[in-house]
Amino acid sequence: MLITSLHQPPQRCIRLRLAVGLVAGAAALLALAAQLAGAQTQAHAAEAPKAPDAMAHVHGNADLHMEMTPAIRPTAADSARAARVAATLRTAIEKYRDTTAAVADGYRMFLPQLKQQKVYHFTNNWRAVQESFRFEPTRPTSLLYKKDSAGKFILVGAMYTAPKRFGLEKLDARVPISIARWHKHVNWCLPKRGETARWTETREGAPLFGPESPIATKEACDQVNGRFIPSAFGWMLHANVFAGDDPAEIWGDEHAGHDMHAGMKMDGM
Repeated sequence: MLITSLHQPPQRCIRLRLAVGLVAGAAALLALAAQLAGAQTQAHAAEAPKAPDAMAHVHGNADLHMEMTPAIRPTAADSARAARVAATLRTAIEKYRDTTAAVADGYRMFLPQLKQQKVYHFTNNWRAVQESFRFEPTRPTSLLYKKDSAGKFILVGAMYTAPKRFGLEKLDARVPISIARWHKHVNWCLPKRGETARWTETREGAPLFGPESPIATKEACDQVNGRFIPSAFGWMLHANVFAGDDPAEIWGDEHAGHDMHAGMKMDGM
């Protein structure tokens, strides 16, 4: 029996190897995002302020690089389940209003070199790995903060993540997609490795590379001698549980838009 067991890889070892692989992959993606953000920050700082029509054009480009779960008609059961997740999360992360507590529990600020961010993500990489195997509403991948006028961090909510391979059914099993629209960053064209100087290149007032580029296909990326990444990260979902009790405020963010629930009526209500 002992010899037989030695020839059968323990399930724990398999999970450990998978976890290590996921951590390595997450680290690589975080490094990519840091490179992207740092380079684009430098480029934007050097540019003259854009006219309103140019800014609208850039924001339109951003839509090319965002995949959202579809807007569908919610049910009363969906609403109740999403409300339970929000209430559970709100209670669980109350202790992280002070970022010191978040850091003590393994959360680290994403891109700390960027001093002015719309939303500050404090991410726990190990919890991100765990989210690939299970959904635990009390242990989100990231905590979300904003800064007040005095520069103090204010906890606004958290972010859940899921593997990019997940279909709508699995995402819905975590948080109802009729109430909360998950998003995924897709179709990025980046400079090839070692060509960091190309981050500053623009086309028609928009960055040539990254999530604000007009380029969103491999063919177009090849034409500018770039490196195409179909899906940069997995699925993400912001839960702004300290914004109030309105589902549109809790589950809406800059990706989904605060009007994502406009015109929706719940079945049975």
